[in-house]
Formats: sequence, structure tokens, C-alpha cells
Amino acid sequence: MKKNPRVVLAGGVSGGHTFPLIAVAQSLQKKYPGGIEYLFIGSKGPVESEAMAQQGIPAKYVLTGKWRRYFSLQNVIDLFKIPLGFFQALWYLFLFLPDAVFAKGGSASVPVVLAAWLYRIPIIIHDSDATVGYANRFLARFATRIAIAYPSAREFLPEKKTALTGNPVRQEITQGNKERALLLSGLSSEKPTLLVIGGSLGATVLNEIILKALPELLAKGIQVYHQTGKEHFEAIKNAVIEYKITLGSGGYFPKDLLTAEELADALSLASVVLSRSGAGSVSDIAANKKATILVPFAAAANDEQRLNAYEIAKIGGALVLEEANLVEHILLEKIDELLASPELRQSMGEKMSAFYHPDAADAIAEGLYSLMNR
Repeated sequence: MKKNPRVVLAGGVSGGHTFPLIAVAQSLQKKYPGGIEYLFIGSKGPVESEAMAQQGIPAKYVLTGKWRRYFSLQNVIDLFKIPLGFFQALWYLFLFLPDAVFAKGGSASVPVVLAAWLYRIPIIIHDSDATVGYANRFLARFATRIAIAYPSAREFLPEKKTALTGNPVRQEITQGNKERALLLSGLSSEKPTLLVIGGSLGATVLNEIILKALPELLAKGIQVYHQTGKEHFEAIKNAVIEYKITLGSGGYFPKDLLTAEELADALSLASVVLSRSGAGSVSDIAANKKATILVPFAAAANDEQRLNAYEIAKIGGALVLEEANLVEHILLEKIDELLASPELRQSMGEKMSAFYHPDAADAIAEGLYSLMNR
């Protein structure tokens, strides 16, 4: 093996397809500190760009496209992006010459995995959800090994090269500090806190319902820590200011995008979490054993968020509110129900923790290392 092994991390578009790459890279570096070189190859966006920059991981970006299962002119444009992205990935892999590729799935992984397969570079792909996305179903035939987070995903993948590892979680997520969250937000340690997580890109539906419910939440003495997404932040902040609510000390704190440390701190402060049910968000919440109301994204590919949510609800780990039922009075009833019963919150948090696999990143890191040593 070369003196300095090299690993390509492939993915992007969202936090769910970016943060597990970082978790595995952290684990590799911790276990094998001799000096592993990394390169991220994937989509270019604020989430993946900032995440890689924070970790000091160099990044190269390729054009990515996907096929939508509805009429869209974007499908025509993306037909041209896919082959161009493939040739870009061929070039970046040729220059970097990695020993292995870890791909998180999704459209941004497709050109990189295909190019790596052509070069005969060992590949591990990972799927986070209760059902397997179409990109990973396609890429499975090119992968050397496949890691999954839910047992139900096995039925879509080749049995012999598939292993249940769980979803990798960044090291910082389990190291939250409530005092840091209070210092950043200006919120009170004496009041219950609702943490709203719309995923790395924010969620319009959650943002809108929180704006509607905010006056009553504050009137009930419930403060709100709200991750809005970058695109929504200014509009939400201005709307709250129009309510004449002082940000922070007034009981409401908005943040556009949370770093891993800030998210961990916010989770340590939270009494109840309102969240989408993307696999990344679920794993972060499960790692902190928090009582949660999940609102699946109705337009998620393969209905994956809904399947994730009901897998958790089935064992009593969360309450589920469909988008169609996400109205102000129902949401407030659910929040009141959880805040009224510390025992229920503790029980839900313990059950939710079944979806946290603390050794997931280590298992995938070991798999990558073994492929590099073949």
C-alpha cells in the first residue's frame, strides 16, 4: 500500500448525503492517524462546500443530474449534465489516484462511482433510509461493498455484499453543551425549549407553521430554537421582528445553518424536537435521545422520509404528523402533550436511540481500510 493512502468521498446536495462522509473520514483519521489524504468529489452547494471547508478536506465539483418521475424540462437538461459529470469525475480520479471511494448515494454520487468502477477502484456505498434510493439501487451493481442503516433496505440490494452498519454520525453530535447553546441563543435555562430542524436546507412547511404558532408558543412559556435554512433565514427573521419579538431574549432564536457543534448544543438544550425525518436528522436526534415530532417531507424520493418516520413511530420513538395534518392547533396539542409528561419524553428518547449506531462510522472506516490493503 502507498505510504499515504487516499480516499475519495462522493456525495453532496444535502446534509444527509454529506455529513456521513465527514463522520467516516473522522473515524478513519482517528483509527489510522498515519496520514490519510481525502478528496471530496460531488455537487457544489452551501452545505457540502462549507462542511468540507470546515474539515479541511479539498473539494472538486462535478455536474450532477437526476431523473424526475414527473414531467420537467429539467430532465432534458440533466441528460446532458450526467455524461459531463462522468468525464469530470474520470479526470479528478485520474489526478488523485485514490485507494478507495466512499459514496453516500444520491445523484451526486453517480458519476464518481461509475468513474471509479471503470478504474477498478474499490467502492463502498451507503444508504441511510428505510428504503433504498434509485441512485443506490443502480450503483449497487458497481459497488464492492454496501452499507445500510435500516434492515428493510436489504431487500433492494445484493445480499452477499450488503452489511447493516447504521448511519454514521459526526463525532461532535454526541458532545453537546447546554451552556454554549444558551450563550449563543440568549434563551433561558428556566423554560422548555422546542428545537425546530428543517434539515440542512431548511423546510418551508416547518418554517411556516412555526411562524403561525410562535405567538401562542411564547405565550405558553415555550421558547423556540429554530434552524431555518440559509434561503429562508432573512425572511423569517424579519417576520419575527414584525411580531415585535426580541430575538434571543424574547424566547425565539433563529439560525440559518447549524455547525455540528451548534446542532449538538441545541439538541442538549431541547425539551422537544420538531423535525423532518431525513435519515441524517433522525440519527442526530437519536444520538441525543430526544422526544421528537417528525414531519415527513411529502415529496421525498421513494417516500423515504415517511417510511423512516413510521419505522420509528412503530416502536414508540416519535410522534408523526403528516404535512396534510400540520396545522397550528394539532401541533400545539402534540407539543403540550410531550411537555406535560417528562416520563413520556424520556421513554420516547430511549426508544428513538435504537436508531443511533455509535459504531457505524467505525465499521465503514474499517471496511474502507481493508479494501485499501487488499
